[in-house]
Amino acid sequence: MNHNYKNSYKVSEKELVSLSVYNVGFQKCAPLYQWGPGIRDHYLIHYIISGQGTYKVGKEQYHLHAGDTFLVYPNTEVSYVADQTEPWEYCWVGFTGSDASMILNATDFTREHPVIKDTPMGDAIKRQLLHIYDARGNEFKHAVEMTGRLYTALALFMHNATKSNVHASVNQYVQKGIEYISSNYSYPITVEDIASYVGLSRSHLFRSFETVLGQSPKEYLTDFRMKQACYLLEHSDLSITAIAISVGFDNSLYFSKTFHKLKGISPREYRSNYREG
Repeated sequence: MNHNYKNSYKVSEKELVSLSVYNVGFQKCAPLYQWGPGIRDHYLIHYIISGQGTYKVGKEQYHLHAGDTFLVYPNTEVSYVADQTEPWEYCWVGFTGSDASMILNATDFTREHPVIKDTPMGDAIKRQLLHIYDARGNEFKHAVEMTGRLYTALALFMHNATKSNVHASVNQYVQKGIEYISSNYSYPITVEDIASYVGLSRSHLFRSFETVLGQSPKEYLTDFRMKQACYLLEHSDLSITAIAISVGFDNSLYFSKTFHKLKGISPREYRSNYREG
């Protein structure tokens, strides 16, 4: 069948902080159909169902076929183009969230080599990506179901990873640190508290977070708190002071300064922009 088609669904509100689906779909491309060069602000996995094409990242170029998978990293310039004679058909899922980079670090995807040739359990991965599409919808229950199916799809990549245990243990430390932050961000916790819970020195914890997430524990904690603050500004009528306390700041002025530094606007402006939008 030579008909080209594209079925795509974009989620309008990303409710979940840990992991949320940004978009999902499948497409049979026209010959030489191209996306990019451009950048995404989220992770994007494509599994190739049939045909072939080329994926370019920086100076690297990968010729990919049915059964291969490629990953687009956020804020990385990429382009991909379908073959002229055998244009590819693929399914994809775009996602974001605090768990994303850590989960991907436990797979065989790397920034240096963002493709997996002859993907093990490819049919199961394809099924899961299409299951995410089947669960689409804009209610909160749909977001939860789509995220659940995304976790299952990513777990398939983890099951077949060939990475060493050394990397796995670093991931475990970071996972433990994130668990502590998720449970205690509303208290005035410090990096020392996180390191103590994980059982590492402060410098070892710092190196682990930098390796896995590309940011320090303090930056991750602040980002996590700001994401929670955005959620409360959008979905509650709590005062700015109450929100500051709820996300672990005992000083609402310092909270507002930190928020402005990261988001470019004050918490009050953020709330009014959201309500007006």
